[in-house]
Amino acid sequence: MTQFVLVAGAWLGAWAWDDVLPELRAAGHGVRALTLSGLAEKQDVPAGQQTHVRDIVGEIERLDLRDVVLVGHSYAGIPVGQAAERIGDRLRRVVFVDSGVPVDGESFASGWWQGREALEAVIAEHDGRWPPLTAGEYAGQGLTEEQTARIVGGGTPHPGATLTGPARLERPLGELPATYVKCLLDGPEPGAAVAELLKGERWELVRMDTGHWPMFSRPRELAGVLLRSAATA
Repeated sequence: MTQFVLVAGAWLGAWAWDDVLPELRAAGHGVRALTLSGLAEKQDVPAGQQTHVRDIVGEIERLDLRDVVLVGHSYAGIPVGQAAERIGDRLRRVVFVDSGVPVDGESFASGWWQGREALEAVIAEHDGRWPPLTAGEYAGQGLTEEQTARIVGGGTPHPGATLTGPARLERPLGELPATYVKCLLDGPEPGAAVAELLKGERWELVRMDTGHWPMFSRPRELAGVLLRSAATA
């Protein structure tokens, strides 16, 4: 039985996967959605980048999970990629859902499309946290008004230190068995770092015709992608 461990991106907690979990469980797999420190019900817990890596590794080791498909969405691809190499032979496959990927010594902010300084300035202006998007900023991402309201209503400010702290990789990320899910409404092609990784034999690309939050806009389709990814590991 595969054990899925699901980690959502910035501002979100385990609740973001609520519509995906039933499909995975119906297929007979173990499923665990994880809230990272500093977010949702853990929003009062101090957190840096390596805190989030430890959150993930610690949960997998605490539950003694094996045959793990580790899933990281958006920001969470950064700590998930680091955790994937640290859990060793517990890992079956890592799935990056329209996410960043860790680059040794670099942070999430390093790859921010407006530049690192722009994101750091926003964090500084909001007492060390990255404020959630407003409803209007989710336009064009394939979400209904109800789905947008769920994301906005459930989102919590994201701890800034997790975004500016550097990733630490112990070996090349391309050595991991991985699937990268590109959500086309958020851009037609993966970024340069991902494109380079996809040249390797152990990485595959899957495209979804939806926006950046497929666990809300296309949960059953995303569950199917995850199930197929586990089967190819």
